[in-house]
Amino acid sequence: MRAFIRGALPVLAFLVLSSSAFAQEAEAVAQEAETVACADCHDTIKPAEFEATMHGGFGCTDCHTSAGELPHPEGIAAVDCAACHSDAVDTLSKSIHGRPVFTEISGKPACQTCHGPVHKLMGRDDPNSLVNPGHVARTCAQCHASPEIAKRTGVHLIQPLAAYNASVHARAIREGKAAATCASCHGSHGILPANDPASMVNHQKVPETCSQCHGDIAKAFAASVHGQAATRGVREAPVCTDCHGEHRILGPSDPDSPVFASNVPRMTCERCHGDLRVSDKFGMKSGVVSSFEDSFHGLAGRSGNQTVANCASCHGVHNILPSADPRSLVNKANLSKTCGNCHPGAGTRFALGPVHINPVQKQQAGVYWVRLIYLWLIWLTIGGMVLHNVLDMRRKVLSPIPRAIVPVAERRPRMRLGFRIAHALTMASFIVLAYTGFALKFPERWWARPLLAWEEQFALRGWIHRGAALVMVAAFLGHFLHLALSRDARACLRRMWPNLHDVRELRERLAWYFGKRVEMPRSPSLSYVEKAEYLALMWGTAVMALTGFLLWFENFTLQWLPKWAIDVSTVIHFYEAVLATLAILVWHFYFVIFDPLVYPMDTAWLTGREVPGRTLERTEAVTNDLTDETVG
Repeated sequence: MRAFIRGALPVLAFLVLSSSAFAQEAEAVAQEAETVACADCHDTIKPAEFEATMHGGFGCTDCHTSAGELPHPEGIAAVDCAACHSDAVDTLSKSIHGRPVFTEISGKPACQTCHGPVHKLMGRDDPNSLVNPGHVARTCAQCHASPEIAKRTGVHLIQPLAAYNASVHARAIREGKAAATCASCHGSHGILPANDPASMVNHQKVPETCSQCHGDIAKAFAASVHGQAATRGVREAPVCTDCHGEHRILGPSDPDSPVFASNVPRMTCERCHGDLRVSDKFGMKSGVVSSFEDSFHGLAGRSGNQTVANCASCHGVHNILPSADPRSLVNKANLSKTCGNCHPGAGTRFALGPVHINPVQKQQAGVYWVRLIYLWLIWLTIGGMVLHNVLDMRRKVLSPIPRAIVPVAERRPRMRLGFRIAHALTMASFIVLAYTGFALKFPERWWARPLLAWEEQFALRGWIHRGAALVMVAAFLGHFLHLALSRDARACLRRMWPNLHDVRELRERLAWYFGKRVEMPRSPSLSYVEKAEYLALMWGTAVMALTGFLLWFENFTLQWLPKWAIDVSTVIHFYEAVLATLAILVWHFYFVIFDPLVYPMDTAWLTGREVPGRTLERTEAVTNDLTDETVG
C-alpha cells in the first residue's frame, strides 16, 4: 500500500500542476480573446500593443468591471485603480495632487495624468514610460511649466523644467546614470507642499531627503553648526538647498554655481552672514563677509582667481563648526594647520591673530590707527596741493607771464641722461603698478576687466604687477648707483634737502598769489616743488617696496613675523598707493603739464633741457647758492 502511495504521489503532483498551468493558459487565452473582441468596437486599442504594456496580462473586464455585459449598460463606472493599487491611490488622495482641481485642470484621471493612457502604460524601467527617470521632468512640466495652470492653481511659476534640465542631476540622467529626479526629492504619489512638516522638501526635511543619495555628506552636515541648528528647527539655519539651490543644482566647478569658488562668499555665505538681522539674532559677528571680500583672498577671488582661499577653504564645507569647538578648522589650536595648507610655516613662531579684519573697527590697533593716519594724511596733503595749484593757476591766468622762444640746444641743462633713464623707467613702472594694483582692489570696474580676463587660467595681473615692481626697484637701485659713482649727482642730492630758502620762496609765492606782490617771485632751479616731489618719491618707493615684498612673499612673512605685520602692510600698501597716485595727478602733472609756464608739457624728461619760463631769472643771492645742474 505504501509503495502504491509513493508511486502515485508524483503522478498526482503532475496532474495538479498540469491542471493549474492549463487553467492559467486557458485564462490567458480567454483574456486575449476578450481583448480582441473588445477591439472590434474600440478600435483605438491595439491588442498586440496592449499585450506589451504593464497590464498586458489582464483582460478588459479586469479593470472595466461593469462592462462585462453586451451591449454595455448605461453609466458604466470608471476604472478604479484602487482595486489593485489601493496604497498608491490612498496616498495620492491625501497629497496636493489629490485635490479635485488638479483632475479638472488636466481633464484626465489623476493616475493617467502622470502615468499616461492606461492602455499604453509602461513600467518605470521602460525607456518609453512617462515615469521613467529620463521622462519624469517633462511629465511634471505638463502642469508646472504652464502659466495657465499656475494661474488657476496658485502654483509658483519658477520654470522648474528649464532649471532642472541645466542641473548636474539632469545631466547625469541624460548620460544614463542614476541621479535625482522630481520624484526623488518631492516623492511620487504622496507629494506635499513645502510648508507641510511631513513634506520631503520641507526645510527641516531637506537634509534627510538629500541623504538618500549623499549619505556621507548628510552625516557630516548633521554634526555641523548648521545641521544642528536646522535639526532644532531654526528656520534661518541653511540646509542643502540654501547653498546649492533647488532645481538648478550645479557642480562646484561650474562658474554659475553658488558654490563655485569665487561665488561662495557673496552668493552663498553672505546670504546669512551678511544679513544684520540674522547676525543680531544669533549674536554672530557682522561684516565678516565684507571684510573677507576686501582682503587679498577676497579680492583675488572677485578677480576670477579660482585657486585662492574662500570661506569653505578655511571653515570647511559641510562640516562647519563654531571656532570655539576644538574640532573646528578655525579653532585657535588648528589655525596653523588650516592656514598651513596654503602657507607652509604660518603661525609656527607667532600665534595667528584675527583673520576677518575690519579696518574701521578696532579689532587690530595697528590696522585701525595706520588707516586713520593715512586718511588724514591724504586729505591734508592732497587738499593742500589742490589749494596751492588752484591759487597758482588763478594768479598766472589773471597775470599772464610772457614766454621766451628759445631753441632746445640753447636751453639750460636740467636732467642728464642717467636721470632721464631712471625717470623713464620709474614713470613706465609707476603707471603699470597703479593700473594693475587698483585692478585688484576694484576688480568689477570696467577698466579692470580686460586685465582680469585671464585670471581663471593664469594670474596675469599679479605677474605684471610684480614685474613692474622689479623694474621700479631696479630704476632706483640704478639711481643710487649713479649717485655713488657721480660727484655731481651727489652734489645735486645734497641740494635736495629742504632749507630756509624754501620757506622764503613759499612765503613770497603766497604773497604773490594773494596780490601782496606785483611780480612773480624768482625760483631757484631746485625749488620746494621739486624737493617735495623727490623726497616724497624716495620715501614712497621705499615704503611700497618694503610692504610689497612682505605681501609678495607672504609665506615668509607669516612664518617669521606676527600676522599683524601682513595686515598693516596691506593697509599701508593700499593707502600709500592712493597718496602717491593722487600726488602725481595733482602735483606733478600740474607743474609738468598744466602749469601755464610749461603747457602743453615740460619736455625736460625727453630733451634734458629746461623749458623757458619754468623758472624766472634768478637773483644774485640765489645764483650764488645754486649751480645749474639739477635732478629734475
